[in-house]
Amino acid sequence: MRKSLIVLSIATTGLFSCGQGSKSTPDTVTVDKEKVESPEKFKSQNQPTTDNEKYIDTRYEYTDAEGRRLLIQNSLPKGGLKYTDTNGNDFLYAIFWTRITNEAVNPLELSIHFPADAFKLPSSADTYFKLLLPPETMTLENEPLFNYGLTSLESFLDNELHKSSSVQKTINPNSSTMFYVVTLFNKGVDGVVRAALSFKDQTVFYRVNEKEIACGQINFN
Repeated sequence: MRKSLIVLSIATTGLFSCGQGSKSTPDTVTVDKEKVESPEKFKSQNQPTTDNEKYIDTRYEYTDAEGRRLLIQNSLPKGGLKYTDTNGNDFLYAIFWTRITNEAVNPLELSIHFPADAFKLPSSADTYFKLLLPPETMTLENEPLFNYGLTSLESFLDNELHKSSSVQKTINPNSSTMFYVVTLFNKGVDGVVRAALSFKDQTVFYRVNEKEIACGQINFN
């Protein structure tokens, strides 16, 4: 990754392309790791304290109309550093993970799809972000590691930067799955960066700060 700064600007027709009023990109995006009070819908009332508590930002319980329950944990960010693509363009990234535990008696089918397009972050002027799903497996053992143990980030971004990103998983009863989500920004964000996955009915949503995106489905078999 190069240390020199470049001038970036945005057009909504592409991820990050030329437009008017460009600004310099900071060297970092703030990923303050101190926990903040979570919105009530993201809080679980019965979660025990575990060794990974310090890495978790939000958690909540999802129960469907038939009483089938899922537990969702969303991490605090790591990263906040610069990535330079193969064309010399600079971006800033933050890495998150989500853990989903299926407490139902039925297997759960989870599908998530992030488009190739970027999303505008309303609270930060001229700031756009992209979401990507690296294929590496996240585990609890990776929590203390740099970038949560995501070792192939640069090569992944080199190959997948301008593509859509998807994942499909089957979560068996009384089992959990964990996966990474990379948030990639064209410039620094005003304040800290937070992200969380949630469910409403059978729709999957992913939220980056105040921007919430419908991005998939869940189904019990």
